[in-house]
Amino acid sequence: MDDNNLELVHLLRAATVAFGLRQAEFAAANGMHPTDVRALIHLLDASRAAEPATAGLLGAHLGLNSAGTTAVIDRLERLGHVTRTRDPEDRRRVLLSVTPEAVALGRDFFGPAIGTLLETLDALTPAEREAVRTFLTTALAVFGGG
Repeated sequence: MDDNNLELVHLLRAATVAFGLRQAEFAAANGMHPTDVRALIHLLDASRAAEPATAGLLGAHLGLNSAGTTAVIDRLERLGHVTRTRDPEDRRRVLLSVTPEAVALGRDFFGPAIGTLLETLDALTPAEREAVRTFLTTALAVFGGG
């Protein structure tokens, strides 16, 4: 086993732990539970993918039952971070969306770090970015997120 490769795995672990701590800090500073932050991330990901965000989808991503999912959505709605609207194509279905205020809150908190990461990626060649993408995609799949 190449120690340099193992070092990269350890760096990934350290980065994910540090990111998790920043998420918890963001949650605490904004009256949320860490699961609420994960819920917002999943809803934003669904929006970027043009995938309808429903309570069922959110619960599946979070590993929560319907009561737990409803509690998260209720909290986020009370805080003004999520809205519920009837699906215009299927009135029985309720769609969830992240409010612009919640997006701005996240951008204010995480924006500087994301900006630094984007600058670092901009300095890489396309082949180097593809290597990073391959590594992170594999890590996500190995840990059950892909």
